[in-house]
Amino acid sequence: MLWGALPYMVIVFCITATIWRYVTNPFSWTSKSSEMLEKRLLRWGSLLFHIGIFAVICGHIAGLLVPIEFYHWIGLSDEAYHMGAVFGGLPAGIIAFAGLVILLVRRYTARRVRATSSVGDWLALAMLIIVIVTGILATSANAVNHSGFDYRTTINPWLRGLLVFQPDPALMQTVPMNFKVHILLTFVLYCVFPFTRLVHMLSMPLGYLRRSYVLYRRRDGAVYPNQNQEQQKERAM
Repeated sequence: MLWGALPYMVIVFCITATIWRYVTNPFSWTSKSSEMLEKRLLRWGSLLFHIGIFAVICGHIAGLLVPIEFYHWIGLSDEAYHMGAVFGGLPAGIIAFAGLVILLVRRYTARRVRATSSVGDWLALAMLIIVIVTGILATSANAVNHSGFDYRTTINPWLRGLLVFQPDPALMQTVPMNFKVHILLTFVLYCVFPFTRLVHMLSMPLGYLRRSYVLYRRRDGAVYPNQNQEQQKERAM
């Protein structure tokens, strides 16, 4: 039940709640930018978080969706893979964590930002921090203890089985508890996702590529001429 049906229940709930929000309250579908209220901490926190989380997502794709046979086929040894995962994945997680801490401090210490914060804002930050911390701790413990646990032979095929609707919960029996806690907390994050500003990651402003130009007018109603129009006017004179 826990590793067989629960993931599908979480996915269905996340998708359904996200669609429901978009249909019933489309104007809430926004990142709710607070840049005008405070910029310095936002600049550093947002930059670090987005760089770190992008690297973390790429690492998860490489580790959880790419079969171990592929790495053997290209001649990458298990030792080299795990060294890359530790020295690449841990810094990425720490960078994302540092960005989130800065954003959390900013939201608490900046009075105007705190006044405009919703429960969803705090919940999103808290869940992201918890999920990233548990991931860092799980990876670090596995590297320090030299337990020999390889998620490419357990979590990896379990996840790929879910994607093709052939789940095998037995694969999760030997997974260390810290990895299980990390995965379960990720499920909680998916359930929280539709009710927070995190939904903005599903939207890309592609409409800006084909939108009409914005015309600026003087107070007397005259349209500001662009540079080409000014040059043409000077040539005509």
